[in-house]
Amino acid sequence: MRAVTAAVPAPSSSRAELKTMAGHAGSVWVGQVAVMAFGVVDTIVAGRHSDLSLAALAVGSAVFITVYVSLFGLLSALLPIWAELHGARRLTQLGRSARQSLYVCALASALGMAVLLFSTPLLRLAEVPPDLQPVAANYLAVVGWSLPAALLFRAFSNLCQSLGKPQLVSWLQVVSLFVKVPLSVWLTFGGAGVPGLGVVGCAWGTFIVNYVLLGLALWLLRKQSLFAPLDLWQRLERPHAPTLAAFARLGLPAALTVLVEITSFTLMALFVARLGTTATAAHQIAANVTALLYMTPLSLAIATSARVSYWRGAGDEARARKVALQGSALALVLAALASLGVLALRPGIAAIYTAHAGVALLATRLLAWVALLHVADAVQTLAIFVLRCYRVTLAPFVAYGVLLWGFGLGGGYVLAYRGLGAWPAQQSPAAFWQAAAGALLVTALLVQAMLRRVSRRAVALQAG
Repeated sequence: MRAVTAAVPAPSSSRAELKTMAGHAGSVWVGQVAVMAFGVVDTIVAGRHSDLSLAALAVGSAVFITVYVSLFGLLSALLPIWAELHGARRLTQLGRSARQSLYVCALASALGMAVLLFSTPLLRLAEVPPDLQPVAANYLAVVGWSLPAALLFRAFSNLCQSLGKPQLVSWLQVVSLFVKVPLSVWLTFGGAGVPGLGVVGCAWGTFIVNYVLLGLALWLLRKQSLFAPLDLWQRLERPHAPTLAAFARLGLPAALTVLVEITSFTLMALFVARLGTTATAAHQIAANVTALLYMTPLSLAIATSARVSYWRGAGDEARARKVALQGSALALVLAALASLGVLALRPGIAAIYTAHAGVALLATRLLAWVALLHVADAVQTLAIFVLRCYRVTLAPFVAYGVLLWGFGLGGGYVLAYRGLGAWPAQQSPAAFWQAAAGALLVTALLVQAMLRRVSRRAVALQAG
């Protein structure tokens, strides 16, 4: 037990707690940026290959991200549950819970692969241009087979984060980036007797890297003394209804919430595809930068939720609330600084992705809206993650559905294609980014208010 309990020290002051949380977030950030760099690399490689490849990647990655991140939301239930068990020093029970999570991963993989391997009807329904459909479908078929490995590695990541050791995951993700870059270039353009596969080569690079990561994760679980007290390597028990029900109560609403959030952006990509290749390519650049910016609040949200759940499991609600408020303040400050950087560097950022003048000009305009959107996105992301620590998932889901789908995606569609009152239809992807920024701002205010209320109530109940 010593190895695990030493992984998450009990800081004696707010400053020490903030340092611990920041260190955890920093490790997560390094790994998340490495993973996000997979998408950046693929976008740059596809853009250099052809405009058609970049547009097909925009559509294919939009569908894959929708599926993967939604299922990631389902697995997000594991982190607060396991961190609470760690805080309560119930390590053997944590190990049993980890084994039960394999059933969740299996079900999630089956659901995701059903969509990714048979994506043609979805692409037709979204009215993706006919020349993009077969390329995007081939891309999705390859990454679909990598989904089980990606989800199992995500469960491993949650386990390490719940134990306060995110660096075990981060270094694997960083190393894998050095495998992904040459693979994507080689398989896309060909060489050494291998024919160029176009954007599908990027998908094969993702497939190989995901299974390499899974293999390394299994090796660490077997060899690292950190995991020994959990007694993981036992015969897999039959499905345990109470454990799986606890996962479902937290994971299903979380997955639906993430589904609403991510589809509000990925459906945006499919709607933007109707505007042509230039608009689609520019939108892909803006979306990629948005995703890269998102890594910082995501990392901080993971670290904050791990610490909040740890202290709740240890029976200290006051400290859990203090950590939640510290994380919220830090998320706001970091997001504001990042947004200012994007505003100042927009032309240079666009030039990194494409040499096409028209795409670069439109992307520069979209990045201004990305900068404004990011502040609200960061604040709401942290609140949503920490609300799960308090088992609050239904209200955020409703707020997301009304605001992100209704006002964000629906409002963007109206502004882009139909016009609103005296304003004519913009016929530009900028309309979607404008509506999304406004919807996220209102969402951030609502979920932050929820977080402050439920954490205050938890402290009062413990004191009373």
